[in-house]
Amino acid sequence: MRAFREQGQAALEPARRGRRPVEQLALSPLEQAQIVRTIRDKNPDQLRLPFALWTREAVRDLIVQRFAVRLAIRTVGDYLRRWGFTPQKPVQRAYEQNPVAVEAWLKDTYPALRARAKREGAVVLWGDEMGIRSDHARGRSFAPAGATPVVKKAGRRFGCNVIQAVGNRGELWFRVFQGRFSQDVFIDFLRRLIKTAAGRKVILVVDGHPAHRGGRARAYAAANAAVLEVVYLPGYSPDLNPAEYLNNDTKHGVLAKRPATPDGLLSATRRHLHRRQKQPAVVRNFFRHPAVAYAA
Repeated sequence: MRAFREQGQAALEPARRGRRPVEQLALSPLEQAQIVRTIRDKNPDQLRLPFALWTREAVRDLIVQRFAVRLAIRTVGDYLRRWGFTPQKPVQRAYEQNPVAVEAWLKDTYPALRARAKREGAVVLWGDEMGIRSDHARGRSFAPAGATPVVKKAGRRFGCNVIQAVGNRGELWFRVFQGRFSQDVFIDFLRRLIKTAAGRKVILVVDGHPAHRGGRARAYAAANAAVLEVVYLPGYSPDLNPAEYLNNDTKHGVLAKRPATPDGLLSATRRHLHRRQKQPAVVRNFFRHPAVAYAA
């Protein structure tokens, strides 16, 4: 009735039924395939685009560069969704990381290590260290748009350090300490691991920190070779270590409550890690991240 009042009899004329005409895309299937392959294989700076990440603006400029077609930002977003791309937080990797060494670790070194551990009845653990500082902000808070929330904290800075080891069955060992991480701290932690392993050989995978590779640490591992072996990850590859996810979990769980004193920070850190020791399913979940699923 509204159409009749506004347009008259012509609005009631029968129209063609069936599907609407197919949308005319600005890029051909071949052109789309080329853009998808480029986004997957290259970074914007490799193509001399003024972007560090693949944003909609970067993809728009790539399309202009390749095919001299300028699309609206919203249209670029529609294309990205059609191609199966979603906005994600990128994993950071050091420039110094050696891709060949990483590939060898994933395809050869670690599979051989895991098979040998099974034959020897050994347990493979992943070790790491972290510092927790009182002035390190963690978590987010809802607030009105344009009104940044203010969180009160202690005026002085303080912190503590943690060394820990996790296993893909949910095992967790840790030590909370103050002061610099040194070979003495590392050796003490190794001694505790051997003691709690009750005769079972421990294969501990760690990074190349100087305290891990120091002469006294190596000598201690050699003297206890029957029950201990220390293996090193490829250089500059924290993304291969599942213990990194326990680091993030601990910092978030401890600092979200804003401990106000050094003793409070120490107590909160120990409570959090003791709780995780009783939650092996949570520790196992750290190994489900795609970057470290190879170690699950």
